Amino acid sequence: MNGGWRAFGGTMGAALAGGAGAAAVMLALAGPGQRPGGEAVRGYLLDHPEVIPEAMQRLRDRQDGQVVAANRDQIVTAFPGAEAGNARGDVTVTEYYDYACGYCRQSVADLDRLAASDRQVHVVFKQMPVLSPLSDEAARLALAAARAGRFSAYHHALFDAGTLDEATMAAAARSAGIDAVAADTPAIAREIEATRATVRALGLTGTPAFVVGNRILSGAVGYDAIREAVTSARSGAAPA
Repeated sequence: MNGGWRAFGGTMGAALAGGAGAAAVMLALAGPGQRPGGEAVRGYLLDHPEVIPEAMQRLRDRQDGQVVAANRDQIVTAFPGAEAGNARGDVTVTEYYDYACGYCRQSVADLDRLAASDRQVHVVFKQMPVLSPLSDEAARLALAAARAGRFSAYHHALFDAGTLDEATMAAAARSAGIDAVAADTPAIAREIEATRATVRALGLTGTPAFVVGNRILSGAVGYDAIREAVTSARSGAAPA
């Protein structure tokens, strides 16, 4: 799915419902120690409705930062070989994707460009097989290719094929020199289950999704948005 699929939910949805919504908006915008009263909240929002989207995004960023921090180790740790760029870089960009996802295919060039242009970026690829009956098999083969040091060959061959089916998956596996037997290991099964648990914790419901620093980017946001998130993470900017 493309951008916009990740709706405001959980605490966000509850906070913005009914009378609590105005307070949540104002508290998101308020500085330390500022706690506006109900009438002040109502009056301000009637006069300045344009602040509501900004406040919603700020609240969402704050909540995302908390859940990312709680799951950071799993987010930034690559399955051996399922990575690109500088493993010792100062910013990690983690992509959650599915080989049946057309928007994920669009994002391949963005991450290739990022890794090539920024020598301090570490790109981690996480399998999120949710869109097709073949997605799980494709994900397992990707991790087998990673263990063999052939992740990039498989990854690019399968996405370049344009469609996920038995034939394109077999061709990509041949290009990486791996087979179904190599993909059927306890380590690969554990990695996919661990990633699924993290996906649930992050509240991700579609692909692609990216975690950069404390931020979650939903959908095929493009190179510029990912680049901006890297710059923000590098500067140490945290959710407000």
